[in-house]
Amino acid sequence: MSQVSNGDARHAEKMAKKKVARDKIMASKSGDKGLVIVHTGTGKGKSSSGFGMILRCIAHGMPCAVVQFIKGAWDTGERRLLTENFGDLCQFYAMGEGFTWETQDRQRDIEAAQAGWEKSKELILDPSIRLVMLDEINIALRYDYLDVDEVLRFLRDEKPPLTHVVLTGRNAKEALIEGADLVTEMTLIKHPFRSGVKGQPGVEF
Repeated sequence: MSQVSNGDARHAEKMAKKKVARDKIMASKSGDKGLVIVHTGTGKGKSSSGFGMILRCIAHGMPCAVVQFIKGAWDTGERRLLTENFGDLCQFYAMGEGFTWETQDRQRDIEAAQAGWEKSKELILDPSIRLVMLDEINIALRYDYLDVDEVLRFLRDEKPPLTHVVLTGRNAKEALIEGADLVTEMTLIKHPFRSGVKGQPGVEF
């Protein structure tokens, strides 16, 4: 019994020290900033995490928007949920027609990506919109359908100071990673697709 009590006491002391250190760190943080956020990597969860942020915005009553650069032709759960239930707070634009191996038309892909970028800029410049998610834009940047330098210049020079922008998709360009405030790389460890299981509703779309 005494061993358990001693263990509890040591844990409480350790956590108290940790809280003091944490409170000191938090006291040094102040101010608000619109973040440029990149979700990349080969693992699942890039778009899923972005849509989690969209739902958080909605829960806070913050206007937000989604521009889909690739998945526009898909009937996804997130698209149904947002357009049918939260259209007053979240604008949703499906600009893409599918992955490049599905369309097999590079010029059409470029035109769709550029149209998506024009819509994205319009939404980002609207000061009433607090977060804009550019879903799978990293794929458009990877294939040079869009100029990464132009995207970075716009985000640096024209984005309103309190607007968050989330850019998702694998193979994010190094320049984008360098220019972002927050970058997360999802790492693939195991995926059922490799075992012959197709994408599951509610998990993948």
